[in-house]
Amino acid sequence: MRELRIRVLVGVFVVAGVLSWAGARLWNSVGTLPSVPLAAPVVLALIAVVLFATALSLRARLKAQRERQPGAKGVDPLVAARAVVFGQASALVAALVAGMYGGTGVFLLEILDMSPRRDQAVWAGLSVVAGIAVIVAALFLERVCRLPEDDDHNNGAAAPTA
Repeated sequence: MRELRIRVLVGVFVVAGVLSWAGARLWNSVGTLPSVPLAAPVVLALIAVVLFATALSLRARLKAQRERQPGAKGVDPLVAARAVVFGQASALVAALVAGMYGGTGVFLLEILDMSPRRDQAVWAGLSVVAGIAVIVAALFLERVCRLPEDDDHNNGAAAPTA
């Protein structure tokens, strides 16, 4: 399984942001710009919380398993692999969504004289922050689930998660 690459996430964020900014300019010149949903930052924040909670749970279970604590519940390798895949997919989607709202937010900064647009810019900014939180949580989860031998062979590609 390959590790998430920050360059890929930044690239997705920037491309989505530029396209969203251009689309917002075009859409606004034709008619009205659609609003930023209030649920966007909330949903992204919930995904970040789920990823962080999963990472903390797996980290505690893996630590207990490594220290051979009596009664320690082990981690099924398939569960760890699924958690990492969920985190990677969430990070990619969050980079795309955060870039989209970031581009829209940059466009909205140009027209802050209208009160509704100012509120939309705030929601877009909060969506970007929540998207970054999802990415950080996914990277943390990936780090927690890294196999010990991955640290020895840290050449950019992780060993297959067993």
